[in-house]
Amino acid sequence: MKELFREKDYTRVGYFQTILEAEGIPTFVRNKDTTTFMTEIPIPEFYPALCVMNDEDYEQAVQIIRDCVVKDSESSQMEVPCPKCQENNPGNFETCWSCGSDLVPATA
Repeated sequence: MKELFREKDYTRVGYFQTILEAEGIPTFVRNKDTTTFMTEIPIPEFYPALCVMNDEDYEQAVQIIRDCVVKDSESSQMEVPCPKCQENNPGNFETCWSCGSDLVPATA
């Protein structure tokens, strides 16, 4: 088992775990339930840590996460106009923040 990364925010760790599991890479989250530790001082050793179960999957998992981060970053920087109200929305939105209509995804 190899650790990919750890972060205080479990939702981000869980998000990447879901992506890797969908790609067929078995994962494990260490320290999943220790984020509410009995101290107000953040201790990184207790942050949730995403690990791959099989060491041979490590490089592929790192690449999948890198690709995902780049894609998310690029799509959030683009703006998509709403086909109904013409309001601009971030490229990673699926529905318009103003009127709630479905957005047509931006093409890069």
